[in-house]
Amino acid sequence: MQTVTTIGLDIAKSVFQVHGVDAAGNVIVRRQLKRRYVLPFFQKLPPCLIGIEACASSHHWSRELKALGHTVRLMPAAYVKPYVKRQKNDAADAEAICEAVTRANMRFVATKTLEQQSCLMLHRTRHLFIRQQTAVINAIRAHLAEFGIVAPVGRNGVEQLLNVVADPGDKRLPDVARACVATLGAQLQMLKARILEFDRLIMAWHRSSEASKRLDEIPGVGPALATALVASVADPKAFRSGRNFSAWIGLVPKQHSSGGKDKLGSISKQGDRYLRSLFTAGALAVIRYAKIHGTKHRPWLTALLARRPTKVAAIALANKIARMARAMMARSERYREPVALAA
Repeated sequence: MQTVTTIGLDIAKSVFQVHGVDAAGNVIVRRQLKRRYVLPFFQKLPPCLIGIEACASSHHWSRELKALGHTVRLMPAAYVKPYVKRQKNDAADAEAICEAVTRANMRFVATKTLEQQSCLMLHRTRHLFIRQQTAVINAIRAHLAEFGIVAPVGRNGVEQLLNVVADPGDKRLPDVARACVATLGAQLQMLKARILEFDRLIMAWHRSSEASKRLDEIPGVGPALATALVASVADPKAFRSGRNFSAWIGLVPKQHSSGGKDKLGSISKQGDRYLRSLFTAGALAVIRYAKIHGTKHRPWLTALLARRPTKVAAIALANKIARMARAMMARSERYREPVALAA
Protein backbone atom coordinates (compact mmCIF):
# COMPACT_ATOMS: atom_id res chain seq x y z
CA MET A 1 0.00 0.00 0.00
CA GLN A 2 3.00 2.29 0.41
CA THR A 3 3.57 2.29 -3.36
CA VAL A 4 0.11 3.52 -4.39
CA THR A 5 0.42 6.82 -6.26
CA THR A 6 -2.92 7.15 -8.10
CA ILE A 7 -6.41 6.02 -7.08
CA GLY A 8 -9.68 5.99 -8.96
CA LEU A 9 -12.58 6.23 -6.52
CA ASP A 10 -16.07 5.39 -7.76
CA ILE A 11 -18.39 6.84 -5.12
CA ALA A 12 -21.94 5.69 -4.41
CA LYS A 13 -24.50 5.74 -1.61
CA SER A 14 -23.27 2.69 0.31
CA VAL A 15 -20.52 0.74 -1.47
CA PHE A 16 -17.49 2.53 -2.98
CA GLN A 17 -15.01 1.00 -5.43
CA VAL A 18 -11.26 1.68 -5.18
CA HIS A 19 -8.71 1.11 -7.95
CA GLY A 20 -5.12 2.03 -7.09
CA VAL A 21 -1.91 1.81 -9.12
CA ASP A 22 1.76 2.54 -8.52
CA ALA A 23 4.05 4.87 -10.47
CA ALA A 24 4.59 2.23 -13.16
CA GLY A 25 0.85 1.70 -13.66
CA ASN A 26 0.73 -1.71 -11.93
CA VAL A 27 -2.51 -2.43 -10.08
CA ILE A 28 -1.87 -2.46 -6.33
CA VAL A 29 -5.36 -2.37 -4.87
CA ARG A 30 -8.77 -3.19 -6.30
CA ARG A 31 -11.48 -3.52 -3.69
CA GLN A 32 -14.86 -2.39 -2.44
CA LEU A 33 -15.34 -0.21 0.62
CA LYS A 34 -18.44 0.43 2.64
CA ARG A 35 -19.14 4.07 3.29
CA ARG A 36 -18.00 4.03 6.92
CA TYR A 37 -14.61 2.55 5.98
CA VAL A 38 -13.70 5.07 3.24
CA LEU A 39 -11.98 7.71 5.36
CA PRO A 40 -10.16 5.20 7.63
CA PHE A 41 -8.83 3.49 4.48
CA PHE A 42 -7.41 6.72 3.05
CA GLN A 43 -6.00 7.78 6.43
CA LYS A 44 -3.59 4.84 6.23
CA LEU A 45 -2.34 5.80 2.74
CA PRO A 46 0.51 8.20 2.02
CA PRO A 47 -0.52 11.33 0.06
CA CYS A 48 -1.55 10.32 -3.45
CA LEU A 49 -3.59 11.52 -6.43
CA ILE A 50 -7.29 10.60 -6.19
CA GLY A 51 -9.71 10.92 -9.10
CA ILE A 52 -13.50 11.16 -8.59
CA GLU A 53 -16.34 11.72 -11.02
CA ALA A 54 -17.99 15.09 -10.39
CA CYS A 55 -21.47 14.65 -8.93
CA ALA A 56 -23.61 15.97 -6.09
CA SER A 57 -21.65 14.36 -3.22
CA SER A 58 -18.19 14.46 -4.85
CA HIS A 59 -17.43 17.92 -3.42
CA HIS A 60 -17.96 16.60 0.11
CA TRP A 61 -15.58 13.70 -0.43
CA SER A 62 -13.07 15.99 -2.11
CA ARG A 63 -12.97 18.26 0.93
CA GLU A 64 -12.65 15.30 3.31
CA LEU A 65 -9.83 13.63 1.36
CA LYS A 66 -7.96 16.91 0.89
CA ALA A 67 -8.05 17.37 4.65
CA LEU A 68 -6.15 14.05 4.90
CA GLY A 69 -3.36 15.43 2.68
CA HIS A 70 -4.35 13.84 -0.63
CA THR A 71 -4.61 15.58 -4.00
CA VAL A 72 -8.18 15.24 -5.30
CA ARG A 73 -9.35 15.98 -8.83
CA LEU A 74 -12.97 15.91 -9.92
CA MET A 75 -13.82 15.10 -13.53
CA PRO A 76 -17.06 15.29 -15.53
CA ALA A 77 -18.49 11.80 -15.94
CA ALA A 78 -18.82 12.31 -19.70
CA TYR A 79 -15.05 12.73 -19.98
CA VAL A 80 -14.39 9.55 -18.00
CA LYS A 81 -16.74 7.33 -20.00
CA PRO A 82 -14.37 6.87 -23.02
CA TYR A 83 -11.87 5.14 -20.70
CA VAL A 84 -14.35 2.44 -19.61
CA LYS A 85 -13.37 -0.92 -21.13
CA ARG A 86 -16.25 -3.03 -22.46
CA GLN A 87 -18.92 -3.74 -19.83
CA LYS A 88 -19.85 -1.09 -17.28
CA ASN A 89 -19.62 -1.92 -13.59
CA ASP A 90 -18.16 -0.31 -10.47
CA ALA A 91 -14.74 -1.92 -10.90
CA ALA A 92 -14.52 -0.84 -14.54
CA ASP A 93 -15.64 2.67 -13.62
CA ALA A 94 -12.99 2.98 -10.90
CA GLU A 95 -10.30 1.76 -13.30
CA ALA A 96 -11.44 4.29 -15.93
CA ILE A 97 -11.37 7.10 -13.34
CA CYS A 98 -7.85 6.07 -12.32
CA GLU A 99 -6.69 6.23 -15.92
CA ALA A 100 -8.54 9.43 -16.83
CA VAL A 101 -7.19 11.43 -13.88
CA THR A 102 -3.63 11.02 -15.15
CA ARG A 103 -4.36 12.38 -18.65
CA ALA A 104 -2.53 15.63 -19.34
CA ASN A 105 -5.41 17.14 -21.32
CA MET A 106 -8.18 16.13 -18.92
CA ARG A 107 -10.52 18.90 -17.72
CA PHE A 108 -11.18 19.05 -14.00
CA VAL A 109 -13.93 20.53 -11.83
CA ALA A 110 -12.94 22.79 -8.95
CA THR A 111 -14.16 21.73 -5.50
CA LYS A 112 -16.98 23.88 -4.15
CA THR A 113 -16.97 25.29 -0.63
CA LEU A 114 -19.70 24.72 1.93
CA GLU A 115 -20.95 28.28 1.36
CA GLN A 116 -21.22 27.77 -2.40
CA GLN A 117 -23.14 24.53 -1.99
CA SER A 118 -25.46 26.19 0.53
CA CYS A 119 -26.22 29.02 -1.91
CA LEU A 120 -26.91 26.53 -4.70
CA MET A 121 -29.29 24.71 -2.37
CA LEU A 122 -31.15 28.00 -1.88
CA HIS A 123 -31.56 28.32 -5.64
CA ARG A 124 -32.56 24.69 -6.17
CA THR A 125 -35.14 24.79 -3.39
CA ARG A 126 -36.62 28.05 -4.66
CA HIS A 127 -36.75 26.64 -8.19
CA LEU A 128 -38.56 23.55 -6.90
CA PHE A 129 -41.17 25.74 -5.20
CA ILE A 130 -41.65 27.72 -8.42
CA ARG A 131 -42.25 24.52 -10.38
CA GLN A 132 -44.73 23.36 -7.75
CA GLN A 133 -46.46 26.75 -7.89
CA THR A 134 -46.84 26.43 -11.67
CA ALA A 135 -48.24 22.92 -11.28
CA VAL A 136 -50.80 24.06 -8.69
CA ILE A 137 -51.90 27.02 -10.84
CA ASN A 138 -52.35 24.74 -13.85
CA ALA A 139 -54.34 22.30 -11.72
CA ILE A 140 -56.67 25.07 -10.48
CA ARG A 141 -57.27 26.32 -14.01
CA ALA A 142 -57.85 22.82 -15.38
CA HIS A 143 -60.26 21.76 -12.63
CA LEU A 144 -62.37 24.90 -12.90
CA ALA A 145 -62.37 24.75 -16.71
CA GLU A 146 -64.19 21.40 -16.39
CA PHE A 147 -67.11 23.37 -14.93
CA GLY A 148 -66.90 26.11 -17.54
CA ILE A 149 -65.15 28.59 -15.24
CA VAL A 150 -62.20 30.26 -16.97
CA ALA A 151 -60.14 33.41 -16.42
CA PRO A 152 -57.49 35.43 -18.29
CA VAL A 153 -53.89 34.27 -18.27
CA GLY A 154 -51.73 35.77 -15.55
CA ARG A 155 -51.71 36.45 -11.84
CA ASN A 156 -54.99 38.39 -11.87
CA GLY A 157 -56.72 35.52 -13.64
CA VAL A 158 -55.80 33.08 -10.89
CA GLU A 159 -57.06 35.53 -8.27
CA GLN A 160 -60.39 35.73 -10.11
CA LEU A 161 -60.71 31.96 -10.05
CA LEU A 162 -59.93 31.79 -6.33
CA ASN A 163 -62.55 34.49 -5.69
CA VAL A 164 -65.11 32.29 -7.42
CA VAL A 165 -64.10 29.37 -5.21
CA ALA A 166 -64.36 31.53 -2.07
CA ASP A 167 -67.91 32.67 -2.98
CA PRO A 168 -70.37 30.09 -1.57
CA GLY A 169 -73.18 31.79 -3.48
CA ASP A 170 -71.70 30.79 -6.85
CA LYS A 171 -73.61 27.63 -7.71
CA ARG A 172 -71.53 26.74 -10.78
CA LEU A 173 -69.16 24.82 -8.54
CA PRO A 174 -70.30 21.77 -6.49
CA ASP A 175 -69.33 21.67 -2.82
CA VAL A 176 -66.90 18.76 -3.22
CA ALA A 177 -65.10 20.46 -6.12
CA ARG A 178 -65.08 23.74 -4.18
CA ALA A 179 -63.33 22.05 -1.23
CA CYS A 180 -60.70 20.51 -3.52
CA VAL A 181 -59.87 23.76 -5.31
CA ALA A 182 -59.88 25.68 -2.02
CA THR A 183 -57.21 23.30 -0.73
CA LEU A 184 -55.17 23.93 -3.86
CA GLY A 185 -55.61 27.66 -3.30
CA ALA A 186 -54.25 27.35 0.24
CA GLN A 187 -51.32 25.37 -1.11
CA LEU A 188 -50.67 28.11 -3.68
CA GLN A 189 -50.58 30.81 -1.01
CA MET A 190 -48.14 28.74 1.05
CA LEU A 191 -45.84 28.28 -1.95
CA LYS A 192 -45.90 32.01 -2.70
CA ALA A 193 -44.87 32.75 0.89
CA ARG A 194 -42.03 30.21 0.69
CA ILE A 195 -40.76 31.66 -2.60
CA LEU A 196 -40.77 35.16 -1.11
CA GLU A 197 -38.85 33.87 1.91
CA PHE A 198 -36.19 32.29 -0.29
CA ASP A 199 -35.95 35.46 -2.39
CA ARG A 200 -35.01 37.29 0.81
CA LEU A 201 -32.43 34.64 1.73
CA ILE A 202 -30.83 34.87 -1.72
CA MET A 203 -30.77 38.66 -1.47
CA ALA A 204 -29.09 38.44 1.95
CA TRP A 205 -26.44 36.07 0.54
CA HIS A 206 -25.95 38.44 -2.39
CA ARG A 207 -25.32 41.40 -0.10
CA SER A 208 -22.73 39.42 1.88
CA SER A 209 -20.71 38.47 -1.24
CA GLU A 210 -18.41 41.04 -2.81
CA ALA A 211 -18.08 39.01 -6.04
CA SER A 212 -21.84 38.75 -6.37
CA LYS A 213 -22.28 42.51 -5.92
CA ARG A 214 -19.69 43.17 -8.65
CA LEU A 215 -21.50 40.87 -11.09
CA ASP A 216 -24.81 42.60 -10.32
CA GLU A 217 -23.46 45.72 -12.06
CA ILE A 218 -23.57 43.99 -15.48
CA PRO A 219 -26.72 44.87 -17.48
CA GLY A 220 -28.90 41.75 -17.55
CA VAL A 221 -27.43 40.28 -14.37
CA GLY A 222 -29.48 40.55 -11.19
CA PRO A 223 -29.00 39.14 -7.67
CA ALA A 224 -30.38 35.72 -8.66
CA LEU A 225 -27.95 35.22 -11.55
CA ALA A 226 -25.04 36.82 -9.69
CA THR A 227 -25.38 34.55 -6.65
CA ALA A 228 -25.94 31.48 -8.84
CA LEU A 229 -22.75 32.26 -10.77
CA VAL A 230 -20.61 32.77 -7.67
CA ALA A 231 -21.97 29.54 -6.16
CA SER A 232 -21.64 27.46 -9.34
CA VAL A 233 -18.19 28.56 -10.52
CA ALA A 234 -15.65 27.57 -7.88
CA ASP A 235 -12.66 28.62 -10.01
CA PRO A 236 -13.34 30.92 -12.99
CA LYS A 237 -9.67 30.63 -14.05
CA ALA A 238 -10.29 26.96 -14.82
CA PHE A 239 -11.86 28.16 -18.08
CA ARG A 240 -9.22 29.10 -20.64
CA SER A 241 -11.40 31.77 -22.25
CA GLY A 242 -14.81 33.38 -22.18
CA ARG A 243 -15.92 31.15 -25.03
CA ASN A 244 -15.07 28.03 -23.01
CA PHE A 245 -17.20 29.41 -20.20
CA SER A 246 -20.11 30.05 -22.59
CA ALA A 247 -19.68 26.55 -24.01
CA TRP A 248 -19.84 25.14 -20.47
CA ILE A 249 -23.18 26.88 -19.97
CA GLY A 250 -24.39 25.75 -23.41
CA LEU A 251 -24.72 29.14 -25.13
CA VAL A 252 -22.49 28.44 -28.14
CA PRO A 253 -23.46 26.76 -31.45
CA LYS A 254 -22.94 23.06 -32.00
CA GLN A 255 -20.28 22.35 -34.60
CA HIS A 256 -20.47 19.88 -37.47
CA SER A 257 -17.26 21.06 -39.16
CA SER A 258 -15.06 18.92 -41.37
CA GLY A 259 -12.49 19.37 -44.13
CA GLY A 260 -11.89 23.01 -43.27
CA LYS A 261 -15.57 23.79 -43.77
CA ASP A 262 -17.23 25.35 -40.71
CA LYS A 263 -20.83 24.34 -40.14
CA LEU A 264 -22.57 25.73 -37.05
CA GLY A 265 -26.00 24.72 -35.79
CA SER A 266 -28.20 25.69 -32.86
CA ILE A 267 -26.82 26.17 -29.36
CA SER A 268 -25.56 23.01 -27.66
CA LYS A 269 -27.70 23.38 -24.49
CA GLN A 270 -25.01 21.56 -22.54
CA GLY A 271 -24.02 22.41 -19.00
CA ASP A 272 -26.21 24.01 -16.37
CA ARG A 273 -29.77 24.53 -17.61
CA TYR A 274 -30.61 26.76 -14.65
CA LEU A 275 -27.73 29.17 -15.35
CA ARG A 276 -28.57 29.19 -19.05
CA SER A 277 -32.19 30.12 -18.35
CA LEU A 278 -31.10 32.97 -16.06
CA PHE A 279 -28.68 34.33 -18.67
CA THR A 280 -31.39 34.17 -21.35
CA ALA A 281 -33.94 35.89 -19.13
CA GLY A 282 -31.44 38.64 -18.34
CA ALA A 283 -30.66 39.15 -22.03
CA LEU A 284 -34.37 39.38 -22.87
CA ALA A 285 -34.77 42.01 -20.13
CA VAL A 286 -31.95 44.08 -21.67
CA ILE A 287 -33.56 43.82 -25.12
CA ARG A 288 -36.97 44.75 -23.77
CA TYR A 289 -35.53 47.81 -22.02
CA ALA A 290 -33.62 48.78 -25.16
CA LYS A 291 -36.76 48.57 -27.31
CA ILE A 292 -38.66 50.83 -24.90
CA HIS A 293 -35.94 53.41 -24.28
CA GLY A 294 -34.09 53.18 -27.59
CA THR A 295 -31.05 51.25 -28.77
CA LYS A 296 -28.93 54.13 -30.11
CA HIS A 297 -26.35 53.64 -27.31
CA ARG A 298 -26.07 49.91 -28.11
CA PRO A 299 -24.91 49.76 -31.75
CA TRP A 300 -24.00 46.07 -31.59
CA LEU A 301 -27.44 45.13 -30.24
CA THR A 302 -29.16 47.48 -32.69
CA ALA A 303 -27.48 45.86 -35.68
CA LEU A 304 -28.21 42.39 -34.33
CA LEU A 305 -31.92 43.07 -33.80
CA ALA A 306 -32.14 44.48 -37.33
CA ARG A 307 -31.10 41.19 -38.92
CA ARG A 308 -32.11 38.51 -36.39
CA PRO A 309 -35.29 37.63 -34.44
CA THR A 310 -35.51 38.76 -30.84
CA LYS A 311 -34.91 35.36 -29.25
CA VAL A 312 -31.91 34.65 -31.46
CA ALA A 313 -30.49 38.04 -30.48
CA ALA A 314 -31.19 37.21 -26.82
CA ILE A 315 -29.02 34.08 -27.03
CA ALA A 316 -26.19 36.05 -28.65
CA LEU A 317 -26.48 38.72 -25.95
CA ALA A 318 -26.58 36.06 -23.21
CA ASN A 319 -23.35 34.65 -24.65
CA LYS A 320 -21.80 38.12 -24.49
CA ILE A 321 -22.96 38.64 -20.89
CA ALA A 322 -21.54 35.26 -19.87
CA ARG A 323 -18.14 36.16 -21.29
CA MET A 324 -18.12 39.46 -19.42
CA ALA A 325 -19.11 37.71 -16.20
CA ARG A 326 -16.29 35.18 -16.55
CA ALA A 327 -13.72 37.92 -17.18
CA MET A 328 -14.89 39.89 -14.14
CA MET A 329 -14.76 36.83 -11.88
CA ALA A 330 -11.34 35.72 -13.12
CA ARG A 331 -9.78 39.19 -12.76
CA SER A 332 -11.78 40.37 -9.71
CA GLU A 333 -12.70 43.54 -11.63
CA ARG A 334 -15.75 45.76 -11.60
CA TYR A 335 -17.98 46.32 -14.63
CA ARG A 336 -16.81 49.05 -17.00
CA GLU A 337 -19.28 50.44 -19.50
CA PRO A 338 -18.20 50.31 -23.17
CA VAL A 339 -17.43 53.65 -24.77
CA ALA A 340 -20.56 53.41 -26.93
CA LEU A 341 -22.73 53.15 -23.83
CA ALA A 342 -20.94 55.83 -21.85
CA ALA A 343 -21.28 58.39 -24.67
